[in-house]
Amino acid sequence: MKYLKDPKGKKIKLFCFMIIAITILTLSLAVVETYKESSSLIANVNIKTSQLDSVIQIEVLLVATLAGFFGALMGLGGGVIIVPVLTSIFNLKIHEAIAISIIGVVATSISGGSSYIAQRITNIRLAIFLETSTTLGAFLGALLTLIMPGKFLYIIFSVFAFYVSLAQLHSIKEEVKKISVRGFSNVLPDAVSKYLNLSGEYFDEREKIKVEYVGMLGIGGGFLKVSAMNLFMNIPLKVAIATSKFMICITAATSAVIYYVSGVVRLDLVAPLAVGTTIGATLGSRVMNKFKIKWLKLIFAFIMFYLGYAMLRKGLLLIFGLSLP
Repeated sequence: MKYLKDPKGKKIKLFCFMIIAITILTLSLAVVETYKESSSLIANVNIKTSQLDSVIQIEVLLVATLAGFFGALMGLGGGVIIVPVLTSIFNLKIHEAIAISIIGVVATSISGGSSYIAQRITNIRLAIFLETSTTLGAFLGALLTLIMPGKFLYIIFSVFAFYVSLAQLHSIKEEVKKISVRGFSNVLPDAVSKYLNLSGEYFDEREKIKVEYVGMLGIGGGFLKVSAMNLFMNIPLKVAIATSKFMICITAATSAVIYYVSGVVRLDLVAPLAVGTTIGATLGSRVMNKFKIKWLKLIFAFIMFYLGYAMLRKGLLLIFGLSLP
């Protein structure tokens, strides 16, 4: 892939990871400082409560591991899985669930993203370009989340989840066909794509072929990164997944700082969540390129549809008192 051989590309990648590392270090120091200040309160917790907290932390660790695994397969941060689970099973407020999950997303993105770079699947040039808009979006989105009533967040989440699910189901046959007839490379790049040299290639281990593609930036970057890149920007699904994973590192770190400063982060659940998502993401990123495109899309669509229904169900219950099965 040309952008991996370019010395300038390597400098951009190194600079990007330095920013991520500094952000995470700053956040970690803040967490440690807060933990020290609250240590006197922890000492007063009785044994029964401590045992209960330990059980919850183990459960969160297991859930986070699964979320990290499927998140790495789908190019998601894992938060799309963690948030519904934390709200429905652990009865956390949606603002708390979002804040906790976004910190876990930082961990899973770094572990999964680095693996995809090593496998030469990630389009780093595309990721850096899209980050100029998605980082700003992450900042504004985090502020909006803190302001907006939680019951409306459930509905918004479900609408996007349903859209992504149906879009991926609709494009299953088209993706496989485009790979077989080299459809990703037989298009003319637009001016921006040509200037940034967003074209590339990767070796699909499952199909045993080299897939070349030409990136198109007909629309802006994505709030729904994987679907936007795959469906509208002529990026193969596996490359979209890997590139999304790389991008999430930066956007999640931006949101995490805002949530932490606002005081909605549950520090007792952050550690098991981060550890679990890291383990899951490491495993998931190692097997993603061995999956058939068809099954990746089906799994992605099923997960998004299920989670969309779960969030819609809770949103309707909170707003209208309507209980769905």
